[in-house]
Amino acid sequence: MKANKKKIEPYKADGIVYHADTCLPLTDAFKRKKIKFKALARHTYPGDRLDENTLGLNSLGYWDANESQDWGLDWHRNEGIEFHFLESGSMPYAQEGKEVLLKPNDLTITRPWEAHKVGNPYIGMGKFYWVIIDLGVRRPHQDWVWPDWITLTPQDLSRLTTILRHNEKSILKTNQSIKECFSQLNKAINTDEKGSNASKIRILINSLLINLLDLLDTNDIVLNESLTDSSRSVEYFLKELENNLSEQWTIELMAQSAGVGLTRFTYHCKQITNLTPMRYLAMKRLEMSKKIFQEDKDLTIAEVAYMCGFTSSQYFATVFKKHEKCSPNEYRMKSEAKNLQLV
Repeated sequence: MKANKKKIEPYKADGIVYHADTCLPLTDAFKRKKIKFKALARHTYPGDRLDENTLGLNSLGYWDANESQDWGLDWHRNEGIEFHFLESGSMPYAQEGKEVLLKPNDLTITRPWEAHKVGNPYIGMGKFYWVIIDLGVRRPHQDWVWPDWITLTPQDLSRLTTILRHNEKSILKTNQSIKECFSQLNKAINTDEKGSNASKIRILINSLLINLLDLLDTNDIVLNESLTDSSRSVEYFLKELENNLSEQWTIELMAQSAGVGLTRFTYHCKQITNLTPMRYLAMKRLEMSKKIFQEDKDLTIAEVAYMCGFTSSQYFATVFKKHEKCSPNEYRMKSEAKNLQLV
């Protein structure tokens, strides 16, 4: 099997660029013969290519690790909903900051916007499956669009969607029916030749979703409609903003990237942070600049200003002095003096 991947245009949302996970540590482990690995995929996911008969299915596959491993998949997000299933062994897993050790027959549910990782930092020994289905969304409040070959009745699909969107339960103990779905998917993946098993895969994924709905219905899951409120989308954007402070943000671009209107974005930002969007942005940029001053004494004031997203060193110095009551240079000298005292 060739662990090939094909480049595509990433999903862009005004300042935030979403790349499908390339799973490079996984493909590297496969090349080093640390694991058995087989997948069918599209976009930048590794595996043999899926064809147009399963559009919307972005990746399905498994790895089988029967010796100690030296790799893991660090924090990342997928552009679709992902189901993991652990058939045997144990697997360190974390989702939205919560770390667990998966046991045999555990199924994980990862919504498109949820950060997750596999390994702590290394994966465990076990046979691990996944299915990733693109739903055309990147934020909690956006409506899901399932591929047109998903054949659940409108009522069943609506109920499944509602349960998955309106709760945060991420791990389920599966039954024999779901285990059998993954077992059959295993066979379909192994024997597929350029899309020859597309019909089987479609039927099996529909069966998986039907059985998942039955399982969810028996788990007495409490639904919470507020989980799909636009405020959650703003909250996720504000978390991501900390990794993109150098972008030339405007309020309009921030609202567009969060996927909500300008008025609603401003309202939610004030509710969440007690600051207006631009003031919150300025505070985060100042925090970043102070951290840089403490860690790197060789950068110039101008270099730090541009790294943090300020348009000029003069404007940066003005904002910095207004909030810190000293100039950037004075702050840097104080930090250096403090560090010398600690040595």
